[in-house]
Amino acid sequence: MQFLKESVLPASVADVFAFHERPDAFERLQPPWERVEIITPPTSLAVGTRVELKTRVGPFWIRIVAEHVAYEPNERFEDIMVKGPFAKWHHQHLFLPHPDGCLLRDEIEYAPPLGWLGRLVDPIAVRPKLQKLFDYRHEVTRREVLAALSVSRR
Repeated sequence: MQFLKESVLPASVADVFAFHERPDAFERLQPPWERVEIITPPTSLAVGTRVELKTRVGPFWIRIVAEHVAYEPNERFEDIMVKGPFAKWHHQHLFLPHPDGCLLRDEIEYAPPLGWLGRLVDPIAVRPKLQKLFDYRHEVTRREVLAALSVSRR
């Protein structure tokens, strides 16, 4: 299955990418309604970097480990889920030039848990949650990038 979220941000590709490279970016991108405990935060976006966290799914805490598998500054970085609830998770973070600034594009190729049952409930249980999560992340990115730009222009 595939999920896609795009936003045009009124900032350069370099400025949007720089936000993602900040040490606090991953934590800032966690929505307040999700119960997430970051065990090992990312130290960079470089290939081989691992992130470990625990998240609450219903009454259960689930451990997730993701590893960065591609990194091209000011263009992209990618991660895969090494351990977690999804049978497959490959997330591409793309930063593309746009006439109005930067097109931020998140492409996720995934397979929900529980096989055919997961695919059956995806439209009502998984996809809406992904949409809400990435709507939030894109809004945080917009806010943080614009705030950094306003500070640098002073």
